[in-house]
Amino acid sequence: MDEDVFNIQLRKFLKKVGIQSQREIEQAVRDGIASGVLKGNETLNASVRLQLGETGLDVTIKDDIKLA
Repeated sequence: MDEDVFNIQLRKFLKKVGIQSQREIEQAVRDGIASGVLKGNETLNASVRLQLGETGLDVTIKDDIKLA
């Protein structure tokens, strides 16, 4: 394994995940507020499932997102 290539590819993947996740969450919250489903002062339970096929990695990362 080439550590440099792996590190660059991993960072590229994590950047993509971070940017896309943020966009999706922001839009879902805006839509929820606009539709009245959310008031804007909630704490939302968030989770992400990370899988890495060939390795058997399967982990869920959980945290809360406060809106106010």
